[in-house]
Amino acid sequence: MSWLTRSRARLTSFLGRRDTPDNLWTRCRNCGAMLYTREFEANLSVCPECGHHERLRADARFAMLFDGRSFERIATPSPPEDPLHFRDSKRYPDRLKAARAATGERDALVVARGRIHDVPTIVGVQDFAFMGGSMGLAVGAAFIAGARAAIAGGAPFVMVAAAGGARMQEGILSLMQMPATTVARAELKEAGLPYVVILTDPTTGGVTASYAMLGDVHIAEPGALIGFAGQRVIESTIREKLPDGFQRAEYLLEHGMVDMVVPRHALRETLGRLLRLLMRLPPLPAPDTPPAAAAADAAAAAAGAGASGEAPA
Repeated sequence: MSWLTRSRARLTSFLGRRDTPDNLWTRCRNCGAMLYTREFEANLSVCPECGHHERLRADARFAMLFDGRSFERIATPSPPEDPLHFRDSKRYPDRLKAARAATGERDALVVARGRIHDVPTIVGVQDFAFMGGSMGLAVGAAFIAGARAAIAGGAPFVMVAAAGGARMQEGILSLMQMPATTVARAELKEAGLPYVVILTDPTTGGVTASYAMLGDVHIAEPGALIGFAGQRVIESTIREKLPDGFQRAEYLLEHGMVDMVVPRHALRETLGRLLRLLMRLPPLPAPDTPPAAAAADAAAAAAGAGASGEAPA
């Protein structure tokens, strides 16, 4: 052992090693850039190098959408667990226990209430970190609870979808959530309340075949994978090569499957203006517009509409 090696070892033992947090840096899953985690999260988990939109947890999504980052979670039913006593390489209760320990959530769909552009709103968020956001009895029950809370409060319902599809451990019971959630969506329509869907990466399977594609308006995040069956399954079925970008948000916008693709930084603003429009509320005044002037403008617009024989918006 050289003198330099011995000296370095002694110095290290004397000073001790400084602990470096494991989560100090985040690698972009798209371009591989190393990003300072705190700055990455402050940027709404969007890579500044390539614009990749990383998946968000439920609380981060709520904080991003609601005014003042203020929201209240809504309690949802707890249906029977492991109704089929399913076991693959692990027992289903063990998988649920592991997912709950890793995420801190009871299941994949979380519902909360708050305000978006001063509109009381119910928002449901699927957490892909919980068993791939898969749809089972608990997800169906949470969706129905969110829809009925919106009806009870006369509020719009916003659904942020992210799922790999139905939960195989619940078999046919998971597939039964497709018609169950469709009925809840129909109840929203009968109540005359808006239902807006935000499609994030990925939204696939039975979720896409039910409530994720039944919105009054469909907003997609850039680059989100949206579809029913996977690309390889489709190619092997039709025996043709699919076009580049197939099932991505931009391709679906071009072919009329979604209404708009909105970057995450503009999502709350876009959603707020949309909700006020759908709820027939006047737009919020610009930050530099005095409230009195805004009220005067609204009154003038209403008077003008009345004079022309048209109903005010």
